[in-house]
Amino acid sequence: MEVRKISIVIPVYNEEENIEKLYEELKEVLENLKLDYEIIFVNDGSTDRTPQILDELAKRDPKVKVVHFRKNYGQTAAMYAGFQYAEGDVVITMDGDLQNDPHDIPKLLEKIEEGYDIVSGWRKNRQDPFLSRILPSKIANWIISKVTGVHLHDYGCTLKAYRKEVAKNFRLYGDMHRFLPAVAKSFGAKITEVVVNHRPRLYGKSKYGIGRTIRVILDIFLVKFLNDYLNKPLYVFGSVGLTLMGLGFLIMLYLSIEKIFFGASIGGRPLLILGVLLFLSGLQLLSTGIVAEVVIRTYYESKHDVPFKVERLVNFDQKVEEKI
Repeated sequence: MEVRKISIVIPVYNEEENIEKLYEELKEVLENLKLDYEIIFVNDGSTDRTPQILDELAKRDPKVKVVHFRKNYGQTAAMYAGFQYAEGDVVITMDGDLQNDPHDIPKLLEKIEEGYDIVSGWRKNRQDPFLSRILPSKIANWIISKVTGVHLHDYGCTLKAYRKEVAKNFRLYGDMHRFLPAVAKSFGAKITEVVVNHRPRLYGKSKYGIGRTIRVILDIFLVKFLNDYLNKPLYVFGSVGLTLMGLGFLIMLYLSIEKIFFGASIGGRPLLILGVLLFLSGLQLLSTGIVAEVVIRTYYESKHDVPFKVERLVNFDQKVEEKI
């Protein structure tokens, strides 16, 4: 696929000190690429001067487009909106805090032109505190790679490039933005990574801390389910349920034989309680799988909604506004 236009999607929340400098760096890099481009800032409900600065940039430069959210919905919703409004053949996402280096964009595009669908940045020399950011990230990246089968060094790096066909296929909810390569695996995307520059934060403060680790772990299980069992939830619930029911049945069969043929007293034995508990738990899981199958079918037949509300758009064509 020939790349004629690229879209840069940047979620921002209270980044008033960084936006102008980021725009100038981006402008320099993008003008040298000799490609058509657009820069889409998604204002995720900022409460500082970020909205005013973005509007001023959009007035000066028609290639700057702004999506203003009504409130703070989170980075996943902001990236989802950016994907939906992007018109480029390739969509490149990056943070608005100046830690991602715009000069790495040509490197990502080179890999896209080699035939990859997603190119993920790897912050090999990461400029963050070790204990609160780097160590938890390394552990999480290792777990995610093992569970999902998509082996990347740095899932948390926002600097990524996506072919348009892949970006438009995402349906993002919750905090799924960090798992996009793993999600894309479910529809056969070709994924690679490249080492990118990572710069220390100069202004503002990080919106993330070690407290997000628990949410990441929970999301890992969700991604595994979405990739392997979304279309067949009965398989995962039913398999476990039947296993538990089988164990419970064998225990109760054993106790019944002892009672009938050997006259043993089984009424007060903990093994009887365990057998009944296993059988009922298995039956409950099997029922859950059947209900999940019904829910999944309803999900696919219903109209998809988006997890954000847009207050206003700046510099977008009317046809784009009507399409979303």
